[in-house]
Amino acid sequence: MVNLNFIKKLLFVTGCVLFSVVFSGCGGEKSGSKGEGLIEFDTKGVDPTHPLYGFAPSSATFKFKEDKFIIEMSTMGMFNTSVILDSKAKTIAQTVKFLDIKQACIENEQDLAEENAEYALKIEETNETKNIIGLKCHKAHVTKLHEPNVKFDVWYTKELGMENVNALTPYAQLKGILLDYRVKKMGMELHFSAKSYKAIKIPDNAFEIPASMKIVPKSEMEEFIKNLQ
Repeated sequence: MVNLNFIKKLLFVTGCVLFSVVFSGCGGEKSGSKGEGLIEFDTKGVDPTHPLYGFAPSSATFKFKEDKFIIEMSTMGMFNTSVILDSKAKTIAQTVKFLDIKQACIENEQDLAEENAEYALKIEETNETKNIIGLKCHKAHVTKLHEPNVKFDVWYTKELGMENVNALTPYAQLKGILLDYRVKKMGMELHFSAKSYKAIKIPDNAFEIPASMKIVPKSEMEEFIKNLQ
């Protein structure tokens, strides 16, 4: 019999990731071009004492092309989520697929600004660089404005284009793709670190909401996530 408490924890953690990861080589195929490709990330919880730490997804796939990207995650193959950003339209679509539940909501610029204010950051760019997954990356010091004693570093690359990839996120100041960073939403903070990059072509339909998805208001998606806690 399925343990309902386990499933609720599983859904809650993945829901946290769903709302949080809207921010953000070696051995790569060369069939793509600058501004197009696929990055695989390792993910983990920041606080090992958090009650849901062990349920956090361990990886994420980031596909990007021109002014769009999609982040896809699956928690233990049971709960699938994606975040689709269109920087030209200034929208982010969030999808959820679990059993017979298939739904998506679309957030506009104002919705996202309100969410980002909850994780407001002070970012100080530096001249320090290093190689990550075969790409030159730039270092920035970050301080949480609501928790000024919490500081950490992030790394991002300018080599893949996507200058405005962070425009709708707390990292809007940084003009490039984040490859090592942290985010926090709904009480769960996660660390993302890039592990591979492939310069491959991404089909345009990869950034479309599947026709099988029911489009729901943001409030309904929020209520769905809330009821999983």
